[in-house]
Amino acid sequence: MALMTLGMFAFDLPTLAYGELQRRSSWRHPTNDRVGARAAGQFVGPGEDAITLSGSQAPGLIGDPDSLPELRRMADSGEAWPLIDGMGRNYGAYVITSLDETYRKIIDNGAPRIIDFTLTLARMEDADAAEQAGGPADAGG
Repeated sequence: MALMTLGMFAFDLPTLAYGELQRRSSWRHPTNDRVGARAAGQFVGPGEDAITLSGSQAPGLIGDPDSLPELRRMADSGEAWPLIDGMGRNYGAYVITSLDETYRKIIDNGAPRIIDFTLTLARMEDADAAEQAGGPADAGG
């Protein structure tokens, strides 16, 4: 079983395994200034939810050399993909917002022996959840 899947892309040793997952979630509490008192705040719902996956690939040894280009194609599509971990937990629909690559241990022909990567994902509003909340189906988060 894969460590994680983003759509049909499986993060695993044969493709692209990550070594670290970082998740940052926020909640929205806007405030309004009041004369002679502290600002009044109100909880209005969840905010951004971002996941960062980072790891390394060793072309020719560990990982598929087509994996990073495949993630770039997925990002170019602009689509939100379901993110599901190896235990079956569905995190929701995520888009790829950035992909950083660092090439190390360059050999004489210019090829890297190691590629470090950082993939950043942002959660988008699920169309079904938007409809249930009374919003348009294509709210997009």
